Amino acid sequence: MKRIRKGDEVIVTAGRSKGQRGHVLRVVDDRLIVENVNMIKKHQKPDPNRQQPGGIIEKEAPIHVSNVMLFNPATNRGDRVSFKVLEDGRKVRIFKSTGEAVDI
Repeated sequence: MKRIRKGDEVIVTAGRSKGQRGHVLRVVDDRLIVENVNMIKKHQKPDPNRQQPGGIIEKEAPIHVSNVMLFNPATNRGDRVSFKVLEDGRKVRIFKSTGEAVDI
């Protein structure tokens, strides 16, 4: 089970996008694509077969999972995540500072 999943709200802790928040769009191994974070400009050639125009497009670049923290709305800060097994056998993620479950 991963500590950060698709759809989670994260805050960037290191790099040029430090302090920005966004939702995780994709998880690829140990890297994340976060909405409107770590934006790059890509020079793209036109592709007439796919009706794709050329030009300079802005898109999200992957960011390493060690450079983000899960956003805790209770404290309004990034928080570490641990795991806990409930009585019914389910494994859930919990915030380290408050002890409350991330997803139920």
